Amino acid sequence: MNLILLGPPGSGKGTQGKILAKKYNLFYFEAGDFARELAQKDPRIKNIIEKGNLIPEKEMTQYVDKLLEEKKPAGKNILFDGYPRFVSQYKDLANWLSKRQAKIDKAIFLDISDDIVVNRLSSRRICAECGASYNLITNPPLQENKCDKCQGNLIQRSDDTPLSIKERLAEYRINVEPLIEYLKSQGTLLRVSGESSIADITEDIIKEFDKEGLNA
Repeated sequence: MNLILLGPPGSGKGTQGKILAKKYNLFYFEAGDFARELAQKDPRIKNIIEKGNLIPEKEMTQYVDKLLEEKKPAGKNILFDGYPRFVSQYKDLANWLSKRQAKIDKAIFLDISDDIVVNRLSSRRICAECGASYNLITNPPLQENKCDKCQGNLIQRSDDTPLSIKERLAEYRINVEPLIEYLKSQGTLLRVSGESSIADITEDIIKEFDKEGLNA
């Protein structure tokens, strides 16, 4: 089973991605982490990301294809978190999979209002040492301003201010909305509310999978 997980910043897709990957024993590909790994090796990519921009569509596709050839050459049992973001990338991925008699079985979109995203992300804190993520509302640290894992100091990302969040949301929706509509037209889209609790969102997804007989 191959899945795509989409959702705006703050929708909780990273959390759901890890849960679903573990439950269904899927290789977990997280686009943000992958881009940061590329940035560590390439100053040009680092400059792109530090400016808040995306790696160009076709270039990102080439990097992803190379990774899949190395890690999952059969093209099966993969969960894509945050990739593809564009219709062109989806078509390229679908073509790569079809050559291996595989496909995207379901694309999950975690739907959430802008107001809730702003509230969630402005409450997010990141460990300055290990990068662990917390939320002062939904997932606070045990000790105020200290990381549970390494006791590092918790900081707020510069792009987690309300104004920056709204700008990122607007850009995200412009970029991803055509893909959402395309997936809907293909009958691949599963739209789930991202405004419930973590457990309820997971339960909603699993119920829909069970209805459709989806299982890794």
